[in-house]
Amino acid sequence: MKKILLAAAALSLSATALAAEPKTYQKTAPVVAVSDDMITLDTGKDGKWEIAKNADTKLEGGDAVKVGDKVTVTYRMTAAKIEVKGGAKADGKKGAKADKPADAAAAPAAH
Repeated sequence: MKKILLAAAALSLSATALAAEPKTYQKTAPVVAVSDDMITLDTGKDGKWEIAKNADTKLEGGDAVKVGDKVTVTYRMTAAKIEVKGGAKADGKKGAKADKPADAAAAPAAH
């Protein structure tokens, strides 16, 4: 019984480890603000980007990030909220009109 439990736990852990992580992206720009939990980059035509960071964020090439430093930030996109605005109908056809009941189509119009 213990062997089965250990095998199940090992499979569970390995499945979690093999789960695909979201794609990473990079942005290189000068730093305009930095705090314990955020770094703000001035990307020029794309405006200012505020990117969250935490104690697990790796820092390479220096002891600290300062305003004015040019940095390359590697990040992943994470949804904070998803709001559905409409879309495909239940039959999979976008914008499809609802069918009339068969008896309503066959009934003559009242005058």
